[in-house]
Amino acid sequence: MEQKSQLATRALFDAKTPRYSSYPSVSHFSPAVNSGLKRQWLSSIPANSSISIYLHVPFCRKLCWFCAYRTQSSQSDGPIRSYVEALKQEISLVLQSLPPGTTVSRLHFGGGTPTILPADVFADLCATLTSAIPLASDYEFAVEVDPNDVDLDRVAALQAAGVNSVSMGIQDFDPEVQAAIGRTLSFDRVSAVVEDLRAHHIGQLTFDVLYGLPHQTGPRLTDTLQMLLSLSPDRFSVCNYSHVPALARRQSMIPSEALPPPPDRLRLFETAERLLQWDGYQPIGMDHFSRPDDRLAIANRLGRLRRDFRGYSDDPNDVLIGLGASAVSRFPQGYCQNEISTSGYEQAIAGGHHATTRGHVFKNDDRLRGEMIERLLCDLHLSATSLARDLDMPVAVLDLYLDQIATGLSEMLQRDEHGIAIKPEARPFARMIASRLDRYALPAI
Repeated sequence: MEQKSQLATRALFDAKTPRYSSYPSVSHFSPAVNSGLKRQWLSSIPANSSISIYLHVPFCRKLCWFCAYRTQSSQSDGPIRSYVEALKQEISLVLQSLPPGTTVSRLHFGGGTPTILPADVFADLCATLTSAIPLASDYEFAVEVDPNDVDLDRVAALQAAGVNSVSMGIQDFDPEVQAAIGRTLSFDRVSAVVEDLRAHHIGQLTFDVLYGLPHQTGPRLTDTLQMLLSLSPDRFSVCNYSHVPALARRQSMIPSEALPPPPDRLRLFETAERLLQWDGYQPIGMDHFSRPDDRLAIANRLGRLRRDFRGYSDDPNDVLIGLGASAVSRFPQGYCQNEISTSGYEQAIAGGHHATTRGHVFKNDDRLRGEMIERLLCDLHLSATSLARDLDMPVAVLDLYLDQIATGLSEMLQRDEHGIAIKPEARPFARMIASRLDRYALPAI
C-alpha cells in the first residue's frame, strides 16, 4: 500500500508523456518528409503484400470537451460529403503507386465520428476503397461507433461493407460526470445499438472508458462498468484522462478543481482492474482488457501485440497507410503525416498531390528505441537476451539501454539477469517508464 501511495504522489498522472503510438511521436515530425518521399515509399512496398489502412473522419455533430483528438463540428452533411470525395481521390492517388497484388488485412475507420457518414456515403466510400485495394481473406474491419449518431440504416451499411469489429466511446454513465465533460449518453441507448449490431452479425465489440474524469468516483465507475459488463463485450480500453487545455482548448470547459487527485485516479484504475479481472477479462498492455479467446489476448500470449495509432492491435503488417486529414502512414523507412486541416487536405488532394506535409525518416537507433518502447508497452517487460536474438545485437549493448530505463525506478521495475519488468502496481505508468528511452524528449520521470 505504501508503495502504491508513493507512485500516486509522484505526479506521474500529470506527466505530459506521448501515447507512443509512433516513435518518435508526431510532435517531433518535420517538413523534410513530403509527398514525393511518400510516393517512393509506397512504390517500394513488395508486390502481393498485406497492408493496413487507417481512415480518419474528423467530423462530429457535437464536440465533447474531454477529447483532444483532431476533430471538428459539422451540423450539415455538405462538408462531410465534400471530404469523402477527397478521400476517394486520395485512394486513387495511393493506388497509382501501390504494387500489384496488395491487399488489406487490417482496416480501421476512426475519428471524430465515422458513423456521422450517411449510409449511402459510407457504402460508396467503402466500395471505392475495397475495389481499389481488396480485403484479405483474414481481414479485420473496425469502425468507431458513436451510439448517439448511428441508426439502423447505418448499421446495415456497416454490415454490407464487411465491418466485423466496432468500438464505442462510453467514458462514464454518471449524469454529473457527463455534464462536466460535455457528453450525454445513456445505457439504454448503448444497449439498443449493441442489440442492432449483433442482429446484423457485427459481433466483436470494444468499450472505451476513461478514468480520472471530473466528479468521477469509485462507485460511479463501478456502476458504469457493471452496466457495460452486462453487454458482454470482447474488449475494454480503460485509459487515464489527460487534461491538457493548453493543447486542446475545449478541455478548458472542464472544471480542473473537480478532477480526482493522483491517489484517487490510481484507485479508480485499480477498481476497474479488479472488476474486469473478476469477470474473466485478461489485462492487455497497460490499459486494455480482453476475453481470453479474443485476438488481442492471443496476440499478447504469443508476444505479437502491437502499439500503433489505433491503440493496441494484432496488426502483423509493416505498412500502415493513413487516409484523410492529419492521418499518419507508417513505412519501414519512417512516417508520413497528411495536412492537419481539412481545407488544406482537400486542396492538396484536388491538386492531384498526396497531402503529406511532414513526417520522419528513421535514423541512428530510432528503430531499436521504437521496438523497445513498443515491446515494453505491450509486454510490460524487456529481455536483453530475447532482444539480442530478434535484433541481432550484442546483449551488452542492450543492457545499456535497460540500465537507462531502470536507474532510480526500483519502486516501479524489477530487474534481474534477464531484463526488466514493470511491477503490476506500476502498470498505469508504463508510458512514463518507456519515456526513458525517448531521445527526442526529456524523460517524464
